[in-house]
Amino acid sequence: MKKNNIPLLSLLLALAVILAACNFGVSKNEASLKEINLVIPSEPPSLHPQLATDNASNAILQNVFEGLTTIKDGKVVYAAAKDIQVSEDLLTYTFTLRDAQWSNGDPVTAEDFAYAWKFALNPGNGSKYASIFYPIKGAENYSLGKGREEDLGIKVINEKTLEVTLEHPTPYFLELTAFKTYYPIHKASAEKNDKWYTDAGETYITNGPFTLADWRHSSSITLEKNRNYWDAENVALNKVNISIVENEATASMMFDAGEVDFLGAPFQTIGLDKINEYKDEGILNISNYAAIYAYTFNTTGEFTSNANIRKALTLAIDRQGLIDNIIKGEQTPALGMVPSTVPGFEEDRGYFTDNNIKEAKTALEAGMEELGINNPSEIKIAISINTSEGHGVIAQYIQEGWHKNLGIDVSIDNSEVQVFLDKLTNLDYDIGRVGWVADYNDAYTFLEPYDSANNGNNVTGWENASYAALLKKSITEKEEKTRIGLLKQAEAIAMAEFPIAPIYNYTNLYVKKDYVKNMEPNALGSIYLKYVDVDK
Repeated sequence: MKKNNIPLLSLLLALAVILAACNFGVSKNEASLKEINLVIPSEPPSLHPQLATDNASNAILQNVFEGLTTIKDGKVVYAAAKDIQVSEDLLTYTFTLRDAQWSNGDPVTAEDFAYAWKFALNPGNGSKYASIFYPIKGAENYSLGKGREEDLGIKVINEKTLEVTLEHPTPYFLELTAFKTYYPIHKASAEKNDKWYTDAGETYITNGPFTLADWRHSSSITLEKNRNYWDAENVALNKVNISIVENEATASMMFDAGEVDFLGAPFQTIGLDKINEYKDEGILNISNYAAIYAYTFNTTGEFTSNANIRKALTLAIDRQGLIDNIIKGEQTPALGMVPSTVPGFEEDRGYFTDNNIKEAKTALEAGMEELGINNPSEIKIAISINTSEGHGVIAQYIQEGWHKNLGIDVSIDNSEVQVFLDKLTNLDYDIGRVGWVADYNDAYTFLEPYDSANNGNNVTGWENASYAALLKKSITEKEEKTRIGLLKQAEAIAMAEFPIAPIYNYTNLYVKKDYVKNMEPNALGSIYLKYVDVDK
């Protein structure tokens, strides 16, 4: 009986294969469904475009929302705007919106952009990125509570026309309009529910290539293709599955097991112990990255309030040794606040030398005398980091060097990301780990956060009137060489007082499966999933 059933079973299996090939019982969309599996290192602290500040949030936001412009192949291209006119004096930008829809089918309007931008500038909303709007007329005064909303250079001409007037010509303004804080939000939904951005669902309405289909907090996020997106026919992916995986080693294991299709910032980072292995396999990609890894100092702290102590700690870091022996990603020592990939800042500006223990000890002695300290062991400081294998190993390396070469007492304070961010914001720390990625490819983005102690992105408490004046002067300077010179003068002031200790200039390390196409981070570390395809 069993032997006689074999031909019948074979016939049924063959028929099933034929039916599947012809898509009988399977919809066309299901048959051609394209998915990609990714990871991010932490729960996004905020998925509100005007409130988010971190890379995990940004990785999601730049794929579910879209600004007036976007960046493709390193160039500014039109996105929500179909036309942009700029006045001869370079002060007035007129944006004409294309006929685009929100994910719920409502039209995307100029009012949606104006509403979002004004939300960010309203001092009552606490947007840490409000200063990125300061090129706009009246924005700084309004954000600081010194001006009126009606005086802002943001004018809705009609449903599809937005007119923006600047305080001064800003060569990179169309790069700014591609940044997340310049994204629109669905005004009608936001006015009905001020917590619209805290979960996936009907209130989370987006205008980008993907929708936020599911958000299982601290576990996973699912994006789905936005069928109402104006350019949906050119979006290959149907679904993006994003796991929240804090540990780099775990993420690397998932990649090796085929559970993850791409690994590298902003979608987690490669575990340090896997870098050489991936190099040997020939699958490790290394690209330039306009970003810097640094330690910030709480300049109001018991010991870190002293500039000589900060100088000693900055000089007594063996950056090249860290790169060669620990992180191994072809990074370069950072000897200034602006990374060497930024135009005009390619050369060493001579602020200090790497691993200068002799000068560090001299500065330490001067600082101890100023603080009335007799023994370096009396200096007790903590390095605050968010939970991460990489940050932990780096902190241990620097901790050991400071203790060995300076004799100070150094501990490591490890917190989950939101607690860590709160500590930095509230100046409840001594030394804090930061990674600063360019918001646009200009030195100003690295220097502007320190123009005031009140700047939402300044977690040091440091400010300097001469530094701020130079930055302000650079804004109105039309001659590029002179402008770069002003920015370098400002950087020199900061590097004499050391509110931060630059450590290394990032490179972007990533691996991907062979079937993943068009997924390379740009110079700002962004990945727009709109352009990604999978070909299995």
